[in-house]
Amino acid sequence: MFAASRLFARALLLAGSVVAAAPDALATGLDSMDAFVKAARSGRASFTQVVTSPAKEGQAVRSKTSSGSFEFQRPGRFRFSYKKPFEQTLVADGQTLWMYDVDLNQVTARKQAQTLGSTPAALIAAAPDMKALQGDFELRDAPDRDGLQWVQATPRTKDGQLQAVRVGFRVTDKGSELAVLDILDSFGQRSVLTFTAFELNPVLAPSVFQFKPPAGADVIRP
Repeated sequence: MFAASRLFARALLLAGSVVAAAPDALATGLDSMDAFVKAARSGRASFTQVVTSPAKEGQAVRSKTSSGSFEFQRPGRFRFSYKKPFEQTLVADGQTLWMYDVDLNQVTARKQAQTLGSTPAALIAAAPDMKALQGDFELRDAPDRDGLQWVQATPRTKDGQLQAVRVGFRVTDKGSELAVLDILDSFGQRSVLTFTAFELNPVLAPSVFQFKPPAGADVIRP
């Protein structure tokens, strides 16, 4: 019942930031991404996620919608909290990536160094600079669409669950705003995140990126 949400969590879809750069300097999606990585040291936003699974023969396409909140502090710290329709939390504290499934009362803990390289999290919250991103992804401009500038990111490692990511930026009179994260996994499942109410570089308490497994929770360390 919760498979779509959990597959997305394992793919580490994280994001969100407005970047401070002059609009006339942001001619392409790659320009917007470069400005974003340089300017966004921390951020906070709300998100809506739509996960669409490939249609099976004789069946209609199925999709599920969820929503929640997101905070990050570059490099490598973030909290991604699903609120509806089911509660789930992902926290990266700089050393460990924690995933807590409230319904199962189950916590999965993985080492960040072995987890975040070629993931959407690296694209928008974990990587310290564009050079680090280009080590894990092939990045190229994609055609403008829906009033946004786009970057296509393809993992250089071909043995993961991630097939490709498209990042959409909206250029405003104040700079470039990260608007959409469109993720395609190796199973053909598509996850589209739309971000709203973003705060650029807020001061975030250290406790935001700390996680302690709840009493009685089953803790798994793969």
